[in-house]
Amino acid sequence: MKKYIWNHELTLDELNSFFKNSMGEQLGMQFIEIGPDYLKATMPVDHRTMQPMGFLHGGASVALAESLGSVGAWLAHPQGSERLILGLEINANHLKAVTKGLVTGVASPIRQGSTIQVWKIEIFDELENLICTSRITTMALKNR
Repeated sequence: MKKYIWNHELTLDELNSFFKNSMGEQLGMQFIEIGPDYLKATMPVDHRTMQPMGFLHGGASVALAESLGSVGAWLAHPQGSERLILGLEINANHLKAVTKGLVTGVASPIRQGSTIQVWKIEIFDELENLICTSRITTMALKNR
């Protein structure tokens, strides 16, 4: 049985409220699962997230990845409610084009430190093809 890594207990509805009035809301992101050591969220491939050539925009994939990794880092931090979690670096490899449907991101930690965390995020299409792999490094700062 896997150990839960979360230091804050939130429902999916509470997590989804994080997207209110933000890029996540504008792009249609929605948390769908809180696992023992991962978070899942979806994002539609539609007019909000596509580039002019009709494919999922790489920037939209990165926005989903950063949202998942940052929220995961905050939830997993022992003092998350007293900390601001900021992205230091993010990278992404776009592996397969998507033209419609819903993509699902899965975020899990690589390293969980008290200041620096590193998370991997994999994004899949509806057929479970890996379309993007990303890694984010976050830093926890004291909330003023």
